[in-house]
Amino acid sequence: METLFGPYGVEWLNLLVRWLHLITGIAWIGASFYFVWLDNSIRPPKPGSPLAKKGVSGELWAVHGGGFYNPQKYLVAPEELPEDLHWFKWEAYATWISGFAMLFIVYYFNASAMMIDKSVADLTSLQAIGVGLGTLAGGWLVYDALCKTKLGEKPAALGVVLFVLIVAAAYVLTHTLSGRAAYIHVGAMIGTMMVGNVLFVIIPGQRKLVEAMERGESPDPIYGKRAKVRSVHNNYFTLPVLLIMISNHYAMTYSHAYSWLVLAAIMAAGVLIRHFFNLRHAGKVSPAYPIAGVILLAAVAVAIAPAPRKAVAAQAAAGADATAHAAHGPATGAQGAAPVQATLASVHQVMAARCASCHSAAPTQAGFASAPGGVMLDTPEQVKQHAAKIYQRAVQNKDMPLANMTHMTDAERAMVGTWFEAGVN
Repeated sequence: METLFGPYGVEWLNLLVRWLHLITGIAWIGASFYFVWLDNSIRPPKPGSPLAKKGVSGELWAVHGGGFYNPQKYLVAPEELPEDLHWFKWEAYATWISGFAMLFIVYYFNASAMMIDKSVADLTSLQAIGVGLGTLAGGWLVYDALCKTKLGEKPAALGVVLFVLIVAAAYVLTHTLSGRAAYIHVGAMIGTMMVGNVLFVIIPGQRKLVEAMERGESPDPIYGKRAKVRSVHNNYFTLPVLLIMISNHYAMTYSHAYSWLVLAAIMAAGVLIRHFFNLRHAGKVSPAYPIAGVILLAAVAVAIAPAPRKAVAAQAAAGADATAHAAHGPATGAQGAAPVQATLASVHQVMAARCASCHSAAPTQAGFASAPGGVMLDTPEQVKQHAAKIYQRAVQNKDMPLANMTHMTDAERAMVGTWFEAGVN
């Protein structure tokens, strides 16, 4: 029982909640994509036809799973309320609840390690959590307020303003929290906007339509129109959110000096590509949008590409020499003595001191029951096996150790770089 209530139990909780989040997210996003496709694909009935007379604004014939389907959309509502009416809401609610639980399990329960980077901002755990929660609530309130202004009647202008505000939030967060935490909170903020649309606009609007029909009144179409607008917003938010959900696996993005700008560019590419598909569903093929998105992604890849290996090692060595010179005088290593030779044994020593608290068969760092990514650095052989990853994360990206909690020095990074450049021997 003691084991189950410790880091091992937390890791199982992490796995199960993450799995739930993935399942419910697929259900929500799948439904969102389907209904946007359906809205853009249905065709109006012929004037005067039986469908037109009963208020159908569009229909579609499709074949799937061995059967034919004929979905129809009413301009406002059918004449009679059907007995069995399905509501698409629990997918959204379950996705947000499980995602919020993930924030607590992964980030808030271990804020000192996962949210705080002292080189970015010297925060306490409570301050970092406060920033995170404030971002979620503030993002929804600002977004909802903008949608209710005259700007909400101008989709293109509102889209530009929202993009600028999201990028501004990314800038503030990347200058307040660790890179990973900043990215995930931008995604959580957008996800909160999306579920807020469902909870406070789409479902209440649909309830008003149903309630009007139950009273025998003609429903006000404004509620359907508002729900449609917010549903479209959610559709464009989807690809950026999905990117951020997997961003923690790609330190090259969130560890960059201009990580907020990297995120902005990739999100813009996602919106362009999504817009292409939305237009295509409506019968308009505009290849310029996906081409622009791909070019933007390629430009980001080139812009954030790490320096050539020898250049990285030289830069790290120069930084180490400068640090040593300031502290101890010229021609010294990390401790002011002769430079440490870049051998497997010396690199293993650095890994043992700086990295093995997490990357070990038995981690000692709070919150870790097993080595992240399965990367263990207990022995020289394991260090050699993971040499490329060590080089990328410790020398090129410099995002490991996590928030540099173990204070890995520039001299140590330089020595690891030199060792890797020399052929990992």
